[in-house]
Amino acid sequence: MKPNAYKNRLTALRRRMASTAADGWDAAWILQPENRRYLSGFKAEDGHYPESSGSLLISNSRALLITDSRYTLQAQNEAIDFEIKTLRQNLADSMPAWVQEMGIQTLGFEQDYLVWSLHRKLHERLKGLSPPVGLTPLNGVVEEMREVKEPEEIRSLEAAADLISMVMDEIARRLTPGMTEREVAWEIEGLIREGGAEGLSFPPIVASGPNSALPHAVPTDRPIQADEPVILDLGARVQGYCSDMTRTIFTGDPPPWLKTIYRTVRQAQLAALKEVRPMVESAYLDARARDLIQEAGFGDCFGHGLGHGVGLAVHERPRLGPGNSVQLKEGTVFTIEPGIYMPGKGGVRLEEMVLIEATGPRLLTRNKLFYDV
Repeated sequence: MKPNAYKNRLTALRRRMASTAADGWDAAWILQPENRRYLSGFKAEDGHYPESSGSLLISNSRALLITDSRYTLQAQNEAIDFEIKTLRQNLADSMPAWVQEMGIQTLGFEQDYLVWSLHRKLHERLKGLSPPVGLTPLNGVVEEMREVKEPEEIRSLEAAADLISMVMDEIARRLTPGMTEREVAWEIEGLIREGGAEGLSFPPIVASGPNSALPHAVPTDRPIQADEPVILDLGARVQGYCSDMTRTIFTGDPPPWLKTIYRTVRQAQLAALKEVRPMVESAYLDARARDLIQEAGFGDCFGHGLGHGVGLAVHERPRLGPGNSVQLKEGTVFTIEPGIYMPGKGGVRLEEMVLIEATGPRLLTRNKLFYDV
């Protein structure tokens, strides 16, 4: 990412800060790893949920990246628009001095990421300052900024989608009855890493036979058998950006019921894709696919939303589902992934990554592995 991209994002956040004074915060505290990277360029990853490799403290005039000695040098090299502060004690004890020094009155925090124990400790310490400093939720301000992708972000998403499309082709060619789901998953991971990815967007889903009725099945030692469905859901991370695609593979001649649900899912996907355009309502796209599946008699077998945004995180805003509808803007990247799942028998899911352009949708995933059934 070009260095001025981060400067521009800071400017945009500060603009939002000035225009949302009524929201009651005059500084933003960013802990969520993807938001932290988006605003600063700092690429460190958190080891596990409560352990943060750093956070950002951003006011109208200053931008701090707070980390510990394990990451100080990395932060200095990557977050060139930020003052780097190395923790000498725990975060709750260190933060009040910086907050007071920056003249912050109300600190906005990421309510979906800040753990309760840290919130409680920091609240007590900020309340004891003179004047006291309050805490208030940011309500997804940075996540909203991330919805519309910049040209350089789109190029990274294209590279990730190209890689996963090639991996899907190769794994479909290698897949044969007798291989276990776990063996296929290991092959997928190897191909992704050999292809130059930084890593996986998520652990691959390989779900065969009745396991394909589980939307987020975990690969098992079950051998794949002839004439059954295998759902392959894969994602790679390239230059920090994720890809996500799903195909359902047949290991022979599928039975009539399986052909019927495959055909229904594909028709639902194409119906939704046909309606993708700038400012379309997300719930409308979901309804186009869901209504078609309902009319075919499988409405109770499609329980998840139609899709989700993809970017620095594999699941991010916007969400495409029946509720909380939003208008989808030009430059947004998301998935279209209808599915039908029949417990005890099997299922089908098909997923594409889509970019909204001025003229309509552009598929980023390029794999053509579909069946005419």
